[in-house]
Amino acid sequence: MIILGTNSVKAAGGFDVANSLRFNSASTDFLNRTPSSASNRDLWSISVWVKRTKLGVYSTIYGVFTDANNQENFGFLNSDKFQWQLYQSGGVVGQLTTNRLFRDTNAWYHILGVYDSANGTGGNRMRLYINGVEETSFSTDTNPSSGQDSLWNNNTLHMLGSGGTASGGDLFDGYMSEFVAVDGAALSPTDVGEFDEDSGIFKPIKVSGLTFGTNGFYLEYKQSGTGTNASGMGADTSGNTHHFAVNNLTAVDQSTDTCTNNFATMNPLDNFFASATFTEGNTTTAITSSSIETYNLSTIGVSSGKWYAECKVETTSKNTHIGIVSEASKGTGDYVGIDASGYGYAGGTVGVGNKWNNGSQTSYANNYTTNDIIGVAMDLDNNKIYFSKNGTFQNSGDPTSGATGTGAAFTITASSSTPDRVYYFAGGKRSNDTVKLNWNFGSPSFAISSGNQDGNGFGNFEYAVPSGYLSLCTNNLNILE
Repeated sequence: MIILGTNSVKAAGGFDVANSLRFNSASTDFLNRTPSSASNRDLWSISVWVKRTKLGVYSTIYGVFTDANNQENFGFLNSDKFQWQLYQSGGVVGQLTTNRLFRDTNAWYHILGVYDSANGTGGNRMRLYINGVEETSFSTDTNPSSGQDSLWNNNTLHMLGSGGTASGGDLFDGYMSEFVAVDGAALSPTDVGEFDEDSGIFKPIKVSGLTFGTNGFYLEYKQSGTGTNASGMGADTSGNTHHFAVNNLTAVDQSTDTCTNNFATMNPLDNFFASATFTEGNTTTAITSSSIETYNLSTIGVSSGKWYAECKVETTSKNTHIGIVSEASKGTGDYVGIDASGYGYAGGTVGVGNKWNNGSQTSYANNYTTNDIIGVAMDLDNNKIYFSKNGTFQNSGDPTSGATGTGAAFTITASSSTPDRVYYFAGGKRSNDTVKLNWNFGSPSFAISSGNQDGNGFGNFEYAVPSGYLSLCTNNLNILE
């Protein structure tokens, strides 16, 4: 099976991060706070874990804004480089812009910025660490003069997930977790993380013992409220009670997709035959071009095991297809089920309720339409796939029956060829209309009325997860290793 790369696997017994916050630029999501008084503007550190979901756009992790001539921004450029810029009195007083590009929408990055303008070594006045290692290759490396005040920790507007304007600009798309701000100290990577002895991956550690300082804070995103208080999503748990105001985020934006348990999303790099719009942390795909047949895939592919996901149909075309596609068939056809290793269940108004494989359809089950939730149970140990509609498996399906495959929609073609044996969850449309799908691999962006976990205690699903099936996340991949 495919195992994710950087910062996606939590070692057994390691520190667990329970929550992140999912930012969606289309909703103008951000947090903000204005400190009541200034504190140390010459020495401070910020540490945060992020998972990007949109590339090629300005994407701010933190921004400080006084006016157009006085602001600071810390985030990704539209070139996908990382930039930390201090802009005061209409000019740059400090800037680090990486040569490296950050284009992995399937990985969590740890980013540590240390500001120390009184440091006697000019090159150490702004320091940037990525995944526990200091970044040293920059296209722009402008260090501040000795004793240069920053705007961070001043009594002016501080924003998370936004910058450049006071009302939300250069908005962040993706997930943030473990946002730590320390006032008056230069942190090192080992203050907030450690390298796993088995994988070598940088992972978080408990930071509750840090001294956060006057304007320091710690955001764990444990709460789901929208108020500027201890029960809000912007609640400070450092003990300083520097709570952030919540702008446009709702309870469903509190996510369990974190730097210690990375859940699958839909993959914007596997965007075949049309430019689908990806939102809500890449869990929602909207195909608005009515003349195109297309589909999208999950970020994680698997070659063995039993896996479960849900897909809520927000709008449906004449022929929406939900199912799985193999690595070997990616991009070779224009809908789910067009080739021998693609398997789709159709809903809408044309060919409804049919199953598709190798370009042919046969009668299978009930139709589905707007607001229906389709469950996909993929059994790669017994080469079967099952579909449910609103909790009922179709065609008398019984995904717990194993090799007997009672009511299975398909028998998946077995192959010894590795590419053929890596499968992804997939969804899109076959006919000329539009479709919008909301995927839930265990960390949904739509409201769940019941709440069900897999047998390992992971995920949040509307309907019961079949016995033996798992949500598609790195903790489950780790367990199966």
